[in-house]
Amino acid sequence: MLNNLKILWHQGKQFIPDVTTAKVPGIFRGRPVITDAKVDESLLLDLCPTKAISTSPVSIDLGKCTFCGECAIQFPDKISFTKDYKLSTNDRERLIIKEGDDQAIELNSDLIRSEIHRLFGRSLKLRQVSAGGDNSCEWELNSSNNVQFDMSRFGIDFVASPRHADGIVITGPITANMAESVERCYNAVPSPKIIILAGTDAISGGIFADSPAINREFLSTHHIDLYVPGNPIHPLTFINGVLSLLKKKS
Repeated sequence: MLNNLKILWHQGKQFIPDVTTAKVPGIFRGRPVITDAKVDESLLLDLCPTKAISTSPVSIDLGKCTFCGECAIQFPDKISFTKDYKLSTNDRERLIIKEGDDQAIELNSDLIRSEIHRLFGRSLKLRQVSAGGDNSCEWELNSSNNVQFDMSRFGIDFVASPRHADGIVITGPITANMAESVERCYNAVPSPKIIILAGTDAISGGIFADSPAINREFLSTHHIDLYVPGNPIHPLTFINGVLSLLKKKS
């Protein structure tokens, strides 16, 4: 008993009591801030391997951004990254951060289907599909239900079978070899169902966007309910995004 108390005293509590206000330590890069400082925009464009940066005005598309931070390193007066992990949204355009825009990223309530809160507000079961991912986002999704983040306390869990799920979470750029599997998995989920894209690769293709080895036709024929940017995503980004989609409070 005394040993357990000593461990608790030295390590503190492992779980995060409030996932909506938790602070992220370390070098985490979250929502960027772009100032009106004048820079050589052509050099800025050349820095980005995924063409996430646009000019006139300068903007960063978080759906394409790998969060490498090179733009902030080379142009610190122009771009900086905050530790704001609340990056998820259901409106693809809201992932584009423009010069002088210091607004928090939120969901568009008008785009949330009414049945989502009504049917899944108390319990949401998700089937994760790795569609050519590099296992980084998959690791973070696993972490979202560990002792620290404990996503299941909100009734949100991952399940093994799509027939037991209320929706799918796609990671990876969706390779040609996985395109049919993604479609089959989605079709096996009972209606109504939701689709969540987790990570830069899933949202835009990331560094593989122009590769002939990917097939993203699935995304053009189905409604996406939530975009969770990150490379990889952070568990807090995913959890807060799903909570907002379900209109839940921690």
